[in-house]
Amino acid sequence: MSLINEFTKGIIKENPLFRLVLGTCPSLAITTSVENGLGMGVAFTAVLIASNIAISTMRSIIPDNVRIPVYVVIIASFVTMIDQLMHAFTPALYTALGIFIPLIVVNCIILGRAEAFANKNPVIPSIFDALGMGVGFTLALVLVSACREVLGAGTFYGIPVLPESAPAILMILPPGGFITLGCLLGLMNKLQKKTA
Repeated sequence: MSLINEFTKGIIKENPLFRLVLGTCPSLAITTSVENGLGMGVAFTAVLIASNIAISTMRSIIPDNVRIPVYVVIIASFVTMIDQLMHAFTPALYTALGIFIPLIVVNCIILGRAEAFANKNPVIPSIFDALGMGVGFTLALVLVSACREVLGAGTFYGIPVLPESAPAILMILPPGGFITLGCLLGLMNKLQKKTA
């Protein structure tokens, strides 16, 4: 098992949003600005790495019949820490992301990585797996956010890039999230068919 392969699979081959189509609820809800997408991606990655380390470390002592509840408790502990850190150090981002920070606890990507990878592999590969999935999810969130922010608000990370009359406000509203994600998924599928 190559650590580089474990890292890169989450970015390209098994990208949580574009290839596995997981985590779409927070992806559509918070990607109205690049700052929100980046903030959620970093929080998600931190929780994923910490929970993969903890679950991989304790995998031999967690009984099979209670492993999912144990995973949820471990993930919830790390989410609570990240939630409180964001509340203390980035209050504006904390407010913007709202309920979607605590909902990281039940994010299918984190539970899936705990069950499919961390539970079956040593700590170091689990770290690389979590880092790759986290970076892949963060890049996907930033790409969706960038499209929506530029087209919907005429800004990129709050910096004006389009004339004031050009933005299409629809793109920062919920339908714009679906339109953007659909177009990006179509583009990713087309690129994958071309390379295959």
